[in-house]
Amino acid sequence: MKNKKIKPTRSNFNTLRQICNYIPHYEVSTIARETGAEDKSRTFQPWSHVVSLGYAQLSHSIGLNDLCDSLQLHSGPLSSIRGATAPSRNGLSHANRERPAEMAEQVFWRTLEHLKEQSPGFAGGKGRGPAFRFKMPIHVIDSTTMELVANCMDWAKHRRRKAAAKTHMRLNLQSLLPSFVIVDTAAEHDNKRARELCAELKSGEIALFDKGYVDYGHLKDLHERGVFWVTRAKDNMAYEVIKKMPKSKDEKILKDEIVVLSNPNKPAPELMRRIVAIVEVDGEEREMTFLTNNLEWSPRSVADLYRCRWQIEVFFKQIKQTLQLADFLGHNANAVRWQVWTALLVYVLLRYLSYLSKWAHSFTRLFTILRAVLWEKVDLLKLLACYGTAGGSFRNLARPEQAYFPGFL
Repeated sequence: MKNKKIKPTRSNFNTLRQICNYIPHYEVSTIARETGAEDKSRTFQPWSHVVSLGYAQLSHSIGLNDLCDSLQLHSGPLSSIRGATAPSRNGLSHANRERPAEMAEQVFWRTLEHLKEQSPGFAGGKGRGPAFRFKMPIHVIDSTTMELVANCMDWAKHRRRKAAAKTHMRLNLQSLLPSFVIVDTAAEHDNKRARELCAELKSGEIALFDKGYVDYGHLKDLHERGVFWVTRAKDNMAYEVIKKMPKSKDEKILKDEIVVLSNPNKPAPELMRRIVAIVEVDGEEREMTFLTNNLEWSPRSVADLYRCRWQIEVFFKQIKQTLQLADFLGHNANAVRWQVWTALLVYVLLRYLSYLSKWAHSFTRLFTILRAVLWEKVDLLKLLACYGTAGGSFRNLARPEQAYFPGFL
């Protein structure tokens, strides 16, 4: 017997309007005045700008003509989204170039705070089972590089003949939501941004980052503030062994020792713990060396905790493959920042929809379903509930419980 086809409930509003309704409209107007973006608008209002770039992400528009033609063909349904209007090609290009990208940044952060206030569970991590031993917040710090066209060489030169921008991020591992973001050129080394990314961390919290962010003076500062950190040791690290820890029963823990830097004049934590372990990466076992300022955790806990850092790489891979961060609508720095911040805004909105609908499938499937019905008048949450009833085991991104494991003591 064939299964009956489930049809979602009809709605008075199209899907794009229902998504945009989660953005606090009054905040957009306020931010436009605060940042001066309102002064640079005539017929194309800041709200229309935010909606247009949000639609570019959801529809995966590959250029200005693609985006503007599509919105002009749907100008009627578009006007129902709080009076949004379709831009001309030159008008959108001018707005991306002249309106400060700080507006897009502030819209993102205030929308995120608004959603957290509306649904406190959206920002909280779930704790289930005895494996959840860490109760303090865990922050993952990393960056991703976005390749740009050669026209961006004047401001974003990365290598001899390449241009690129870079997004530095601090991701909360429990909620899998951004806590701090910097969008800049790719020329600057990661460790130059380490202090900014960790400035708001509090005593007792945990920071995970790759060796690209290692600055021993910064590690000392974190230690003095009571922040625990786990990273990988640099290959050229010169150190002296102060004490060898008791041998672990785990055969994959090769070394566990307390060390100090060989150069006493170099700012660094007084004592650091160096652990050499065999870990599995992409199905293959590799030897890795870890550093931490916590002298009490088991060595296996340190190695497993660092593995949780790889979830931010899954996060970056997901947004870059799903959202529109490959074809940029402008070649200047301001336009690139507008597009990156709008992509992060759309990501948070979709994550919020997945939370409200208890979406059990992948983020990619959520995105493709919404893209197919952007102009359809269907009840969005009931639509997702219909698709969410299929069997199988899926996960939206990384599972927060991967940050918690036995053997913490």
